[in-house]
Amino acid sequence: MPDKKYLQLLAEKYPNRRRVRTEIINLRAILALPKATEFFLSDLHGEFDAFHYFVRSGSGMIRMRIDEVFGNILTESECDALASLIYNPEAEMKRREKSEHDFDAWCKVSIRRLISVCRIVSNKYTRSKVKKRLPELSSYIMDELLFADDVTDRHKYYDEIIDTLIEYGAAKEFIIDLAETISNMTVDRLHIIGDIFDRGPKSHVIMDYLMANRGIDIQWGNHDVLWMGAACGNRACIATMIRINVRYNNFDMLEVGYGFNLRPLASLAEHIYHDDPCEFFKPNVLETNKYDPIPPELAAKMHKMISIIQFKVEGQAIREHPEYHLEHRNLLENIDFEKGTVTVEGVEYPMRDMNLPTVDPADPYTLTPEEEEVMVALESSIINSEKLQRHINYMFSHGALFKIMNNNLLYHGCMIFNERGNFKSVEIEGKKYKGAAYLRKLDQMIRDARGKQHDGRTQAEAASIMWYLWLSEDSPLFGKDKMTTFERYFIADKATHKEHTVPYYRLIEKEEIADKILREFGIDPKVGRILNGHVPVKIIKGETPVKAGGKLFIIDGGISKAYHKTTGIAGYTAIMTSKHMYLAEHQPYEPLQPDGTQVFHKPIMHLEHTVPERLLIRDTDNGAELREQIKNLEALYDEFVGGGIREIY
Repeated sequence: MPDKKYLQLLAEKYPNRRRVRTEIINLRAILALPKATEFFLSDLHGEFDAFHYFVRSGSGMIRMRIDEVFGNILTESECDALASLIYNPEAEMKRREKSEHDFDAWCKVSIRRLISVCRIVSNKYTRSKVKKRLPELSSYIMDELLFADDVTDRHKYYDEIIDTLIEYGAAKEFIIDLAETISNMTVDRLHIIGDIFDRGPKSHVIMDYLMANRGIDIQWGNHDVLWMGAACGNRACIATMIRINVRYNNFDMLEVGYGFNLRPLASLAEHIYHDDPCEFFKPNVLETNKYDPIPPELAAKMHKMISIIQFKVEGQAIREHPEYHLEHRNLLENIDFEKGTVTVEGVEYPMRDMNLPTVDPADPYTLTPEEEEVMVALESSIINSEKLQRHINYMFSHGALFKIMNNNLLYHGCMIFNERGNFKSVEIEGKKYKGAAYLRKLDQMIRDARGKQHDGRTQAEAASIMWYLWLSEDSPLFGKDKMTTFERYFIADKATHKEHTVPYYRLIEKEEIADKILREFGIDPKVGRILNGHVPVKIIKGETPVKAGGKLFIIDGGISKAYHKTTGIAGYTAIMTSKHMYLAEHQPYEPLQPDGTQVFHKPIMHLEHTVPERLLIRDTDNGAELREQIKNLEALYDEFVGGGIREIY
């Protein structure tokens, strides 16, 4: 029985029996609707254009809906053209204005076809929910057309609506609104399973998009917690985050998107390395900068400068946190400046770059005064970036290390196992944790670092847990034995570059391991599934994203351009409808061409699972919440009947 005070508060919204009855009828009807579609994406890495296309197209679901409506009516090329109109209406209409003899007639036909598609993708929702999702300026007209009946006398009414749209030059805006509505209705829930940031140039644009939409949750990835730690002022996170994005030439995002001041870094790098080509620090240019075109020569110098600063502040962090057991990664102290070598794990290697004028062999981890000025400038820029702090606040409010929803367990990286296939105990803050308890403890520490519970430490110091999660062997977000950044820059022997994966990635081929993980989180292995990303699936080497007998799916197929040569594809998305689970295998996204044309590759849809009976909302976690609401409303109704709470009419 709900608390009487709660029922009194509920009565403020539903003040009498009639209002309560109406809401109970509404909620019970919703429970009988089909489960809405869930969409799972991982490892976006700043690739907004590809991400936006995946979402706009529903990763092939919209094309499937077009086939349902028009498969026996339109040709394959006509269905493709209709899909292109939904994916990028502005570009498709611009092309059609040039190619169509009667553009108005084409608009009229297109509106009718789009309305038909919109009806089928919205049939899982109540009419009131559909109306709430309609664009404000088109909602009345769209509502009339979507819920049109077959009465002959009303055909002229609907024709007149469309004719008037065309007459007043509003058809193009209406088509854009229709296309946007179809995309929004196709996916009800969007799960981002980690790594929004780094490598690609538009992480900030992805964050703007996510914050402007509803029905989104995020499972933090290692690159995400790196940015979260940087936003808290942690120096190791700041230096690493800046290094990665300088390496990938993301100056537009850093300086224009987020307003970071890189001038002190550029000035010091130019001064220190003015005669150094910084051969091993040349940026990896995936896209050119439009607003801040830093010359490649200067970018290489900046890359080297921030790398040295990173190794120094990491060295300081390692000494401050012996409990992280990372002493073996302090390599600056292992450089022999006379011999030009460095000792790594007991083996001496030649250094391929010994121009290190800011490293004091006697005190290698202390920043020079000039390097300190660079770090102070970066700290100030990051902490005072209103846009970054807004984005990171969203990451905290909408994110977690893991999520359980509708019998699916979502996490970015891995679980920490030992070689025998048992959950490994990890000591943290003087206590040992393993399995789900370990993830819950880390999740709470991350939140405490951003909040007020710092145990007397500054926010930047408390955020060191996020740097630990970035590169520790025991991090469920990293999943490797070490991070060989130093070796990749300074040692030619590629054997030293190898980062070995933790036991998880070998164990998940076994179904019993997936069962063990699911039971650890309280999920029935007979119905539960695990979705995670982090490690790109190398299709060109014969790898498959389906593990553990179909109970675990690694959906990082490499959306980032940096991975395309390695994976052979451009990403996986998982889609769960009321009937099926699909894995969509994508080809690399092709941007809009100067002539207005764009090639959209249909993903390969792999049907992974079919449920015996169509799932309804009553079968979902949301259904459980609605049933709880109904229970509370029924209790309120009884209070009204019994006179315990006074009705207001």
